[in-house]
Amino acid sequence: MCIILPPITPRIPLNFVQEEEEERKMEKAIERQRVLLEHLQPIRSSSHQFSSLTPSICLAGDSAAYQRTAAFGDDVVIVAAYRTAICKAKRGGFKNTLADDLLAPVLKAVVEKTNLSPNEVGDIVVGTVLAPGSLRAMECRMAAFYAGFPETVPIRTVNRQCSSGLQAVADVAASIKAGFYDIGIGAGLELMTVDNIGRVQQVNPKVDAFAQARDCLLPMGITSENVAQRFGVTRLEQDQAAVISHQRAAAATASGKFKDEIIPVLTKIVDPQTRREKPVVISVDDGIRPNTNLTNLAKLKPAFKSDGTTTAGTASQVSDGAAAVLLMKRSVAMQKGLPILGVFRSFAAVGVDPAVMGIGPAVAIPAAVKSAGLELDNIDLFEINEAFASQFVYCRKKLNLDSEKVNVNGGAMALGHPLGATGARCVATLLHEMKRRGKDCRFGVISMCIGSGMGAAAVFERGDAVDDLCNARVNNNNNFLSKDAK
Repeated sequence: MCIILPPITPRIPLNFVQEEEEERKMEKAIERQRVLLEHLQPIRSSSHQFSSLTPSICLAGDSAAYQRTAAFGDDVVIVAAYRTAICKAKRGGFKNTLADDLLAPVLKAVVEKTNLSPNEVGDIVVGTVLAPGSLRAMECRMAAFYAGFPETVPIRTVNRQCSSGLQAVADVAASIKAGFYDIGIGAGLELMTVDNIGRVQQVNPKVDAFAQARDCLLPMGITSENVAQRFGVTRLEQDQAAVISHQRAAAATASGKFKDEIIPVLTKIVDPQTRREKPVVISVDDGIRPNTNLTNLAKLKPAFKSDGTTTAGTASQVSDGAAAVLLMKRSVAMQKGLPILGVFRSFAAVGVDPAVMGIGPAVAIPAAVKSAGLELDNIDLFEINEAFASQFVYCRKKLNLDSEKVNVNGGAMALGHPLGATGARCVATLLHEMKRRGKDCRFGVISMCIGSGMGAAAVFERGDAVDDLCNARVNNNNNFLSKDAK
């Protein structure tokens, strides 16, 4: 057998100089690819060798070091955050709305408004408190189907009491950071019209030997009185805080600020006499009282102790509401061309004395801020849940916070506090306000106290405040941009 090979075209030889030039070009191309890959890949170990182009530790504020690394693309970012209106339980706009019908609109909104395919979501986590866990979990699963999610998208609930909505967001952020999935939704839901705050039905007799275990059973109103008495928060200070909360919430509503974050909900109102159903669209918070004033608040009697200082006017409202936050890896958001609303920077949950559970934010906020590599002075806005005026005033004073930076659009005394939804609702409120304020507002904090003696807080960065190699402020103390520039 004879195989005839095609003629070989002779290669024109390069001279020595040409060959060296070709090799240098190839080496440069390979080096550029290596550097690019290092910037796109997460850090795998402390021994990872960075290229000379990798950003170093830059100053996020006048004295706080802020880590910027080649893992920039792995930042967890928020691309959408929406909520329902918050309505008075049993008397408000959602009094005849089912829990699954309340959650579905916000789940649908975060994917529809970003043109995201629902089947790309890796998990949905819903913070919820009062309803029996297994029943609420099924209602949340049903809500996901109503919202257009396929059966392949899982869902679960989480309960860390008043921080449940924020915990849901933090859980999703942690899962994305861990690589479990690239896209997830953290949400919150509470229907206090149906589900009431209850008491432990059978108390273990051994609590009498454990004072702090016993104090976990204290009514929340009593813990408010404990804070006021122990830390000297006056009735006047509490009433003033309530007035400001309502004034700011009313102003935000009148100016249309909340329209950016509220998803209108088509529901029904049932006439209690005729049982006839009337279709309605709920899109405005209905617990705000614009005319709240010190004179009227002073007339209210203490709600929890005859000689106490906490009244119905200085406690958060019992409410219905839901919220949802869409998170993903930054590199995925950039690939999809989605605008970044915020960056999830840190989260902290802490424990405090159950008898004064309301002080939780005063401990959790510094912990979260430190975890983010920042200082309190670097924070431009705070959303601190107003469970009670006593604890809100204490925490603000303890941390020496500028009142003009705290709850600038009102808080739970005016808006209401649907327990499981509040944390996610605060994410929507904070990030939309930071977006409006632009370059003068870079970092924000959300925090709340937690029943049985805890606190939670999270730090967020405005979405358009950073880019790939430029996340720094000039440090006026030494004129260096970077800590290692010496």
